[in-house]
Amino acid sequence: MARTFRVFRDGAVLAAFFILLVLIAAKLDEASDSVVRGPFHVIDGDTLAVDGERLRLQGMDAPELDQTCEDGRGRSWACGEEARRLLIRLVAGGETECLGRERDKYRRLLVRCRSGATSVNGTLVRQGLAVASGRYAQEQVAARRERLGLWAGPFESPRDWRASRGMMDDSSMVEAFWDWMKRVTGWQ
Repeated sequence: MARTFRVFRDGAVLAAFFILLVLIAAKLDEASDSVVRGPFHVIDGDTLAVDGERLRLQGMDAPELDQTCEDGRGRSWACGEEARRLLIRLVAGGETECLGRERDKYRRLLVRCRSGATSVNGTLVRQGLAVASGRYAQEQVAARRERLGLWAGPFESPRDWRASRGMMDDSSMVEAFWDWMKRVTGWQ
């Protein structure tokens, strides 16, 4: 009986040690974020430029500039241009700060931006002008429930819209799986 207890205790200590190592690694990884401050030039609803570098807003996907959507009455509206206009307003104050460490396949820095206390990425999703890809799921649920922006009527997801026009390279299954794993585990 005592041996069983020691084995259990040793296993629990080992598990706690492993969890502690993972938490320390996550904290150190978080500390390696690059900080980017404006003024920013807005390219489209999810892309910024500063000092010759392009930044891609992480955790969301906005319509492309020339993409149109339908409202609740079936009327077409320029959802891509509207997403860009909102992003311009959000970063206009000069207080915007973006954090990121990873790059996408186009070498854009993937960033989470704040303007004062406001999450730029979260606001675009919350206003229904971008589709969430993980991190901003609650904002998307609220926008969808209130039928804001894209959710006011039928629309083609920005990813599908790009794919149907040959504007996307097909990712390999391994890349897609790896991206999914990073999102699920929070290592984005």
